[in-house]
Amino acid sequence: MNPRAVLVPLVAGSTWRRGVFLLLGGVLVLPYALLAVTFAQLLTDPDVPRALAIGLLVIAAAIALVPVFLDGSRALEIAAVRALLGVDLPDPTPGHRPDRETRLRSALWIATHLAVGGLVMTALFSALPMAVAFIAQQFGIGDEFVGREQFGPLSGWDTRWVTATGVVLLVGLGYAVAGLGALAVSMAPVLLGPAQAERIAALEARAAGLAERNRLARDLHDSVGHALTVATLQAGAARQVLDRDPEFVRRALTAIEETGRAAMDDLDHVLGLLRDSGGGTAAAPQRTLADLDRLVTDTRATGLRIDCRRTGDPADVPAAVSREGYRILQEGLTNAARYGRGPVTLRLDVGPDTLDLELVNALAPRRRSSPGRGGRGLDGIRERVLLLGGRLTAGPDAGRWRMRVRLPMAGSR
Repeated sequence: MNPRAVLVPLVAGSTWRRGVFLLLGGVLVLPYALLAVTFAQLLTDPDVPRALAIGLLVIAAAIALVPVFLDGSRALEIAAVRALLGVDLPDPTPGHRPDRETRLRSALWIATHLAVGGLVMTALFSALPMAVAFIAQQFGIGDEFVGREQFGPLSGWDTRWVTATGVVLLVGLGYAVAGLGALAVSMAPVLLGPAQAERIAALEARAAGLAERNRLARDLHDSVGHALTVATLQAGAARQVLDRDPEFVRRALTAIEETGRAAMDDLDHVLGLLRDSGGGTAAAPQRTLADLDRLVTDTRATGLRIDCRRTGDPADVPAAVSREGYRILQEGLTNAARYGRGPVTLRLDVGPDTLDLELVNALAPRRRSSPGRGGRGLDGIRERVLLLGGRLTAGPDAGRWRMRVRLPMAGSR
């Protein structure tokens, strides 16, 4: 056997960290030990009524048990296990209440930690000083005190056996700490790890986060794509009439500036949400169907004629449906400006239970470099519609491109 391998557990940094973890339990058990001593004195004192002492004992025991079952106690133990034992345990899922099984496992872990920590601390303050004294007397330090005592079958004057006993005590204490620490490492995932319900809650929270990121990506794609399309078409139209219609050029440049500024606001909004892990306020308000007039005006500035027909009040549309409806129309108008030809007919019908959207425009000749309407834009519209449980039909219809969307409004407020 390699002597070096035998000594590794005694000098490894992990053993020392695990020893600190065990001693932490000993520190936490001190108030409980003080209560036990206090009530032992009360129960044995003839001057204290027995009924009063028992009543106080029941109340104190109930109060002492409360921290063992608190969610915060489990969170603190998980943090200590990660830092000192090196066990990668996930944090408790925010907003998820642990079930009874999780609470019982956590209580068992905390109680075991306190009990084992108390034993380690007792050994630290009893066996460790004794072992150091036994070894020190071999070098003539304190032998007048050790020599006067009798330690079971050993006499304090028997220097060699007393020294050997001190070494055994010291090494044994080191191995005991290393073994108890290793046992704690193996048991921590079992007693502090997430239960099945907590794992499911964590997966649901992760899925919700991914869905939110996908929604932000769609919003950013639609907003920036619309801004670039409008700015490109406006710049092209302004270039053609630069010499003969300065007023149109001025309006086009103003529209490009406003469209770019709106796209930058959307970009700041999305980046703010991505940076903010605490669910704080957004950097800018999201656009809804209340901003439809501005959207139509900006798109008309590209030279595209739009006939907008509305029925009902967009203010009656729930916020979630209104946001998605705006993005759907924004992407539809972007596609019409990029790939379509001729005027666009836009219809918005706010009903009591549904929101109906329709975009119709003539089809432009298919260009080789054009991705058509089945690319990322239409895919994003389809994702939004499916997310709200609506219906989408889009495609050529008698030489025209027609897109119809129906979104339910029930349960979306």
